[in-house]
Amino acid sequence: MIEPTVGFIVYGVHKDGLKDPMGQPFIDAAVVERSQNALTQAGVKLVKHEIVVATKAEAVAALCRMKNDPQVDAVILFSGTWVWAAHLVGAIRDYANTGKGVLLWTHPGSQGWRPVGGLVMHGGLLEIGVPHKFVYGAADDRQAIEKIVSYTRAAHLKNWLNLSTLGAFGGRGMGQTCGVADPSQWMRVFGVDIDSRDTTELMRTAGLISQEELRALTPRLQTLFGKAPDASVVNERSIRLYLALKKTVERERFDFYTIQSFPGLGDDYSATCFAQSMMLEDGYGTSTLGDFNTALTVLLMTKLSKERVYYGDLQHIDAKNKEIKIIGDGACPPSLAGKLGPAGFAEHGIPTEGEAGGLAVRLICKVGEGVLARLGRVNGEFQMVITRATIFEPPAEQVETRLRECGIPFWPHGFVTAHCDIENLLQNWTNEYACLGYGSDLFPALVDFCEMTGIKPVLP
Repeated sequence: MIEPTVGFIVYGVHKDGLKDPMGQPFIDAAVVERSQNALTQAGVKLVKHEIVVATKAEAVAALCRMKNDPQVDAVILFSGTWVWAAHLVGAIRDYANTGKGVLLWTHPGSQGWRPVGGLVMHGGLLEIGVPHKFVYGAADDRQAIEKIVSYTRAAHLKNWLNLSTLGAFGGRGMGQTCGVADPSQWMRVFGVDIDSRDTTELMRTAGLISQEELRALTPRLQTLFGKAPDASVVNERSIRLYLALKKTVERERFDFYTIQSFPGLGDDYSATCFAQSMMLEDGYGTSTLGDFNTALTVLLMTKLSKERVYYGDLQHIDAKNKEIKIIGDGACPPSLAGKLGPAGFAEHGIPTEGEAGGLAVRLICKVGEGVLARLGRVNGEFQMVITRATIFEPPAEQVETRLRECGIPFWPHGFVTAHCDIENLLQNWTNEYACLGYGSDLFPALVDFCEMTGIKPVLP
């Protein structure tokens, strides 16, 4: 769960205690303090600029400070009273060229003339083409605070991605056309470098895992699954692959990764289901089949959510009832298990997609409110389909029937009601995979991230 860091700058010409003709200070210090406290309570860390900005020199100094602070994800420019926009816009433009976020916040109220200062700055930034978000709302307005928080979280994601590295183990899996990446486009849009390693490195590392390392994992497996898996060569290879994958990702300093899984590794050594489940549980952004777009979606959701993220096939869609079954091929973070389907061990079970076999995870996802989303490309341009969703558990007496419907009852299932136009969703969906994140607050943050990075958000 991320905690964005935001610069907070109050601006206005009539400052330093200057009073209006009624004897009230133009800038209400109590309004400023309440606004700052509301953001802090919402999980935003503030870097407060103590001087109210009015002149060009003051604006340059304030924005230069925020520009050069590597912790600052965005700047909130808080309208204290009216202002001469021309004194500020040049410094704001210079700051915005860093790629960091700009948000104008105007707190309602007639006294102090705050809306005048907010709108003249909003219009000025529109005039010169500086991307920004404009929020008009009070400190005790929950929706206004949520808008600000979602924007700052999106700004944090955008800044975090810049200079990050996505690791690719192996090549394209299962002949997917809809998950490939253009490394130059990823660098241009996100600032992400794509690096690659052959999966033989994972097999070598797995073979060097010691018995002590294997035994050390047992208590955690007992906590997550209630027991350790049965002893066998296949199961041990699955565990070795997880530990090797984690070691390699950390050694290579990959910030997130994708793995081919099969053909190749799943035939030669072990299916990746268990390893991927545990890496998701550890909070890594990842995907199988060399699907770069799913990997980034999982990463974004993981950093935004308090829970872990599940990606799996959109295996069945009941359009009439807007119900979707998400069934991953044995990979799901075990902490998402619900009451009706606790996390347990299974097998990969599909020899045509990995002859070596391997451990898989079985569970039914717990109930909650969340988001279904996936980044994709249409004609070479990024778009992200995003919809709110409710995760539910079927009635207990129907569970076995519902699990058997797909023919592979031992793989993880997520039962979801999508709050959208299903036909619109299907027409715009760009892959077999869906990424499921818990928390309704993911929705506005993902939309803001799309708008900040030039991705087309599709909200069916």
